[in-house]
Amino acid sequence: MLVIENGTILRGPQLKPERGNLVIEDGIITGITSERVPCRDRIDASGLIVAPALVNSHVHLGDTVAMDEGDGRPLDDIVRPPDGIKHRILESSTADELAEAMKSSMDFMMDHGTSVFMDYREGGISGVEAIRRSMDPSPVKGLILGRDPVIFDEDASPEEVRRRVRRILGVADGIAPSGMGEIPDETAMIITEECRKRGKIASIHVAEHRKSQTRSLEETGMTEVERAVRAGFRLLVHLTHPMRDDLELVRSSGADVVICPRSNGALAAGIPPVKRMHEMGINLLLGTDNVMFSSPDLFREMEYTLRVTRGITGEYFPPVEVLRMATSNARKLTGTGCLEEGFQADIMVTEKPSANPYLSLINRTESKNIIYLIIKGKLVKR
Repeated sequence: MLVIENGTILRGPQLKPERGNLVIEDGIITGITSERVPCRDRIDASGLIVAPALVNSHVHLGDTVAMDEGDGRPLDDIVRPPDGIKHRILESSTADELAEAMKSSMDFMMDHGTSVFMDYREGGISGVEAIRRSMDPSPVKGLILGRDPVIFDEDASPEEVRRRVRRILGVADGIAPSGMGEIPDETAMIITEECRKRGKIASIHVAEHRKSQTRSLEETGMTEVERAVRAGFRLLVHLTHPMRDDLELVRSSGADVVICPRSNGALAAGIPPVKRMHEMGINLLLGTDNVMFSSPDLFREMEYTLRVTRGITGEYFPPVEVLRMATSNARKLTGTGCLEEGFQADIMVTEKPSANPYLSLINRTESKNIIYLIIKGKLVKR
């Protein structure tokens, strides 16, 4: 048993501040109480914030080998498969170079309060296996979404696509194609169907750039978002440029949206309509996207998201909602990000430089301000 006592606990899905004591047993939160709990192992969090550890819901760790390459080039030149700059660098990198790069980014994430990440991994089965090897023995948990090159082949038979999708789902936590512009709609439906059968994640990048939306409309009569939702994807990444009834379609489908504003800004792709999506009740998650463009630092991502949203709309946006995007909004996917009984004990205890715990974390917290990081009930950073 471990007790974290006397801290300002950001409790439950709403991250409501509550002074109290948090009890951990066997890696699980078993109680939050105002009463003193007898225990040999305890952390005194007086004057500190007790918050959920962060969840990075969209990252490409393999691209750590290509940091800051291609700056100023069109997005398609950089990331469009199979011949984008990042893909050529990945192909030319050795297995040891990739492993070392991915490990360094995992260590960076842990050092900056992240306990869970969702990686969108190229390279088929070998790519998934490579990142799993890199994760050992890191305490940080990775949900690995793979992709097989066959999904980009318009001449591949549905039977072959289905066979290869099933194979990669044998080693991955789901599948995440790069975009609806790169795969046939029939392939998209095979992916979502096979993921649904196995209880795995089907995710896809959509509407990252206005050009991709326009191209989809011209070629199919539907936006990328319409096609993705109709195919059955329920975890959409970016949604920087919704068109027509895209947002209403996303809302009614119950799909989650992962936004990555720093990456969008770095690529001059625009900024997602965060406030509008939030007001519509769309569940928003936060990711740092490609390590090629942005460090996997969710504190920087939260600060940028809050400020750019207020700046673009000219209106107030609550900081607690940005913190939820990096924590409790991901709880159904990860089983973490929420300080409540029954959830995995992934917790960061940080300094509290101001009276506002949300702005303390978003605006003022860096790695050095994290006093303790606990993952699965075990202390991993002090």
